[in-house]
Amino acid sequence: MKTVICFGEALIDFLHTDEQQQGPLTLPGYRQYPGGAPANAAVAVARLGGRAKFAGQVGGDAFGDFLEQALKAYQVDTSLLLRHASAPTALAFVMLDQHKERSFSFYRNNTADLLFDPKHIDAHWFTDKPIVHFCSNCLTTEFAAEATQALVSKARTAGSCLSFDVNLRHNLWPEGQADKAQINDLVRQSEIVKFSRDELNYLAGENTQQYLNDCLVDHCRLILVTDGGGPVRMITRAGERKITPPATEVVDTTAGGDAFIGGLLYRLSQSDEPLTEQPLAKLEQAVYFASCCGAIAVSRPGAFTALADSTEAEALMMGERQG
Repeated sequence: MKTVICFGEALIDFLHTDEQQQGPLTLPGYRQYPGGAPANAAVAVARLGGRAKFAGQVGGDAFGDFLEQALKAYQVDTSLLLRHASAPTALAFVMLDQHKERSFSFYRNNTADLLFDPKHIDAHWFTDKPIVHFCSNCLTTEFAAEATQALVSKARTAGSCLSFDVNLRHNLWPEGQADKAQINDLVRQSEIVKFSRDELNYLAGENTQQYLNDCLVDHCRLILVTDGGGPVRMITRAGERKITPPATEVVDTTAGGDAFIGGLLYRLSQSDEPLTEQPLAKLEQAVYFASCCGAIAVSRPGAFTALADSTEAEALMMGERQG
């Protein structure tokens, strides 16, 4: 079984849970949850029984304590988690609309996650060729992007498989829009890439098919395009498939994509075969398993707390297929 290293931000999600009327004011209530896309993915892998490490940095504050304790509670290896002496832990307030879709308000200016020093990324991380997973939120400042580039370079040199969940949050970028060139450079260096349909359209421009073909000419071996609860496009050099996720009642979409990618990475970590040698049918099965993990996560509130264990995911997978 391969280790999966998830690099980037761990933060506090304050999830809008209720409202209370006091005099003329309607006061929103928020509950504190551990979160951050790479941290969620690490917990997703661990919940399923995989070997997950989280690499990143939180503040030396109560929120950082909470996140470190939460990762350990879910059996994630935190030996690569750093604590910054003065910078605070990042926060995100998550609002849900009537359709349970999210909007985010981030408090992430000079927070600990953005100050991860590239010198801490050591070649020994990659000795056993782990799967290395990251997202675009660790590219939003020059210093954070430098650390991410160091991670990618050292992982590639060691022969690790790179997984990139694009996961765009335009409001985190200084210009209010993600840097296409910077993100596309990392897309083309990664073996596994996950886009939402909107993210693909943004990064590809007018000709998405040519863009996908170009990605496959470079290093990409497995491209996934999600579309909410719609079919997932799975694109490889051997062909394309569409996988329909199981139906579910949506409660909170906060960790849906992270549960999906975590489920996929867990399945891929079980195999000793290189990604390039895995048959299309086996990859298709892994993507369907991942979609079951995502379906379970969106049926429950929060991030870490919403993620599926292997019994739940396998039961949904078998139940749907038999049905």
